[in-house]
Formats: sequence, structure tokens, C-alpha cells
Amino acid sequence: MSSMIMDFLLSRASVPIQDLQEPGPDDAQISRIIAAASRVPDHGRLAPWRFIVYRGEAREEIGRKLAALAEEREGPLPEGRRNQELTRFSRAPVVIGVVSTPKDHPRIPDWEKFLSGGMAAMNLIIAANALGYGTNIITNWYSDVPEGRAILGLAPDERVVGFVHIGTFDGTAPERPRPDPVTLYADYSGPWQEV
Repeated sequence: MSSMIMDFLLSRASVPIQDLQEPGPDDAQISRIIAAASRVPDHGRLAPWRFIVYRGEAREEIGRKLAALAEEREGPLPEGRRNQELTRFSRAPVVIGVVSTPKDHPRIPDWEKFLSGGMAAMNLIIAANALGYGTNIITNWYSDVPEGRAILGLAPDERVVGFVHIGTFDGTAPERPRPDPVTLYADYSGPWQEV
């Protein structure tokens, strides 16, 4: 079993969003995916994240609002760019937003809480993959502007960890170059010193 899990982790890859097809996960599967996503390191048991599920007509409504926001910010959009905004959330059957929520704590820094949200997003991806779905996570321009976050259902003090697009994928996800693990670590050799 542990060998299968390791093989699974070593072969994980993102699927291009446009290749994620119906069906997406149903309510019971979404519940399981979110349960797995919440089983992450969480210093202080703050649960400094939450999840927003985008599906059905809501995906098209968000696209219309994002296209309008983009035009408000940039002026009239060329047709291709406008279509890109209109379909931001409707390319995959289900999109789950992972949101970092502020939870004050005198001893736990904000960066640590945000990292817990990143781990929740990764667990969400792995859980969806384990159920046989393809996934891709993105943020994009609307995550960085207050108006975009508001359209997507975030409170003013919340931030986007990522939007996980989920759907059926029968092919093989494209592979990309990965770093050689040997170049990613070294044994401890004492305190850092500038050379």
C-alpha cells in the first residue's frame, strides 16, 4: 500500500483546465474531499482557511462579473480576452476556492496560518485525484484585487490561497521538467554565513 501511495505522489501532475470535463464530484465526494483537505498541520487548531464551491450557473455568473470588472479596469476588451474572462470558472465542472481566513493569535504568525491554507489546498488536490478526478490550481489577477475577491465571495480581510478546478480526465496529464531532488537539499552544516 505505501508503495502505491508513493507512486501516486511521484506521478501527480496538473491537468490543463480546458481538458477537465463533466462529470465533476458530487455532493458526497465534495464533502470527502473537503474533509481530507482539512486534515493538515494547523498550529493552534485555528482552522485559518475555508472553502467555497463554485458550480452550476454560479460559474457563468462569476464570469460575467469578472469580464465587467476587467473592462472597468482596462477599458473595452478584445473578444478573445472577454471570452477568457467569461469562462474563467466555467471551464471545469467544479471549482473549489481555498480561502485564507484571519484568525488572531498572539503566538502564531500570519505566514504560518497562510501556509496551513496551502497545505489544505494540496490535500484537496490529492483527495480529488485519489477519487479519480483531474485537477489544476490557479489564482489569477482577480485574486489580487479587492473587487475580484468580493465577486468570488471573500470578505475584505480574506485572501485567496488558490482555486482548484476539478473534473473528469481520461488522458495522461502532460509532464513538465522537475528539479533533481539531489539539488533540493543538503545536510545541515551549521549556521548560515555569507560567503
